[in-house]
Amino acid sequence: MLDPQARALIDLMIEKRVPPVHTLTPAEARRLYRERRAFTQPEPPVLPEVRELTMAGPGGALPMRLYRPGPADAGGGAWPLLVYFHGGGWTIGDVDTHDVLCRQLALAGACAVLSVDYRLAPEHRFPAALDDCLAATRWARAEAGALGIDARRIAVGGDSAGGNLAAVVALAERDAGPGAGAPLAAQLLIYPATDMRALAPSHQANAQGYLLTADSIAYYRGHYTPEVASWTDWRVSPLLAGKLAGLPPALVLTAGFDPLRDEGRQYADALSAAGNRVQYVCFERQVHGFITMSRVIDEALSAVALSGAVLRRLLRGE
Repeated sequence: MLDPQARALIDLMIEKRVPPVHTLTPAEARRLYRERRAFTQPEPPVLPEVRELTMAGPGGALPMRLYRPGPADAGGGAWPLLVYFHGGGWTIGDVDTHDVLCRQLALAGACAVLSVDYRLAPEHRFPAALDDCLAATRWARAEAGALGIDARRIAVGGDSAGGNLAAVVALAERDAGPGAGAPLAAQLLIYPATDMRALAPSHQANAQGYLLTADSIAYYRGHYTPEVASWTDWRVSPLLAGKLAGLPPALVLTAGFDPLRDEGRQYADALSAAGNRVQYVCFERQVHGFITMSRVIDEALSAVALSGAVLRRLLRGE
């Protein structure tokens, strides 16, 4: 059964005649996504420190936002860090659309959060977003001392397209070897896209009617990876990576009424089969994107709390 709160949200969007994303230009889709926050997201939790940062990225200045849940970690030490990549089909979304979620995760996970404003398609197609996310992760490790971050306790995470980017960054960091610095401590993958071919059964079962549709998936994919040949590249489809062993512990969350549900489960199973520590939880009554909608969907708060509990355990041993 679809969560009644999710059903009410879908009905409200129909009543307000919110246009399907695939009928919009990228600029229009970005504006609408930002505006939708007003009725899906709560007021941002207050944190002691929220700071705008910029690094020299692969494509120029790369904006980021750093969140701290307190002035110093317990005992005055450095904070563990979650490097977070927002969702939005590699085409929409930014640090503002995911500001509330990053604040929530900082509080729930008792960690600092670095939100990355990576370049978007179609202006910047694959691998621009990935290059930015990988560079930001490595920059955070290199600048850990100046940032007050513990370089030995860095996780990556993201939702949807951001979950895809987090999974690929984890693979790339594993392959970089010991010379790249301390290995990542965890990965938080929230309804991640893991197979750009869109072959899993849930793509047919949930193709229409649940916010993310087959049409919108094709729209996003066409902007980020228009070349069909690229869909089997592991940097686009981490499920197809030749080797999945030796990766950091993962929490994989999915939603029952989401086209991406089955490929998230497939990735969790593949990670487990390769010998990695994995927790998989499907919020059976939910739709894609629900974790950012805690003003109107109570189970979003449950997903945040679960993510925070796992981050605390993996990053802090709690």
